[in-house]
Amino acid sequence: MRTSSTTLGQPATSTTGVRSVNRTKRALAPASYPQARHRVVAPSLKVADAAAASVFGAARLRGPIARDIIAQVTQLSIATVNRQVTALLDAGILRERADLAVSGAIGRPRVPVEVNHEPFLTLGIHIGARTTSIVATDLFGRTLDAVETPTPHGAQAAALASLAGSARRYLSRWHRRRPLWVGVAAGGVVDSTTGYLDHPRLGWSDAPVGPVLAETLGLPVSVASHVDAMAGAELLLGVRRQAIQSTTSLYVYARETVGYALSIGGRVHSPSSGPGTIAALPAHSELLGGSGKLESTVSDEAVLIAARKARIIPADGPASTVTAVLRSAPKWRASWSASSPAWASSALAIVPPSSARNS
Repeated sequence: MRTSSTTLGQPATSTTGVRSVNRTKRALAPASYPQARHRVVAPSLKVADAAAASVFGAARLRGPIARDIIAQVTQLSIATVNRQVTALLDAGILRERADLAVSGAIGRPRVPVEVNHEPFLTLGIHIGARTTSIVATDLFGRTLDAVETPTPHGAQAAALASLAGSARRYLSRWHRRRPLWVGVAAGGVVDSTTGYLDHPRLGWSDAPVGPVLAETLGLPVSVASHVDAMAGAELLLGVRRQAIQSTTSLYVYARETVGYALSIGGRVHSPSSGPGTIAALPAHSELLGGSGKLESTVSDEAVLIAARKARIIPADGPASTVTAVLRSAPKWRASWSASSPAWASSALAIVPPSSARNS
């Protein structure tokens, strides 16, 4: 993993020696971590352009939809669309709607298809500094259910085992839906290829988050930096018109921590040296106070302190939370919910990464 920090505009540096040492550490890892037989797959944080993904995206956004309309909106040939639709029907991801077929039309290409979302779910896990959120979503990215649990602390191996156990128990509740994939979003520095994580605030170093979850849950797992995951979720689920291939956007996040991600041409830019940080940028707010730095000024804790001081929420107790603050401003609640890290982590699992599409 990387060992140096990154500032905005200044990429972090890492050496071949450090990477070699870390590879050796993993090869000689103690037996306290299971050797994962299931896959850790690097997420594809972009607007997918493969034929299968394009067809699925058209069905997700416009379904029920006929094959010839899919060909028009994706600019794929009708032969390619037919092949991809057949494959997705065979996989159970799409279903036909013969009841909506055009009257008098002949042949299956005029039978509309739509996403077959009822039998499946994807699991999202956001590992926060204080709280871990676990969320189940359908193939549209809609939240089916969510729970929160304190992020386990203490010894790294025990904390990972506890986290994986919580996720396993949560999945055991879903008897009528089959889980397809697990997406994990976390702070710190993530190696998405291996699923390992450095998280100084939790005291984790080279933590095999992806392998432990893959082994415990028996599912493929994708792990990403939480801000990158949220930017990727906006690309995948936050846009309803496909006009973002040539755009550039800066996504800024502020909750327990602050961070940013850059999207260029429909792809989240993820530096190999790890995400940058804007936590120490100078900031001042008479309302929120803080130490003069951005993270301490706009974090959840700063908002809670200001809300308690203004008597918007009690000084302590179960009603003294950020959720309670949000309830006092209903018009912001929906946008906050849709941009939460747990929702974003589930988006990592909705469409398999490009390296796994044909497996």
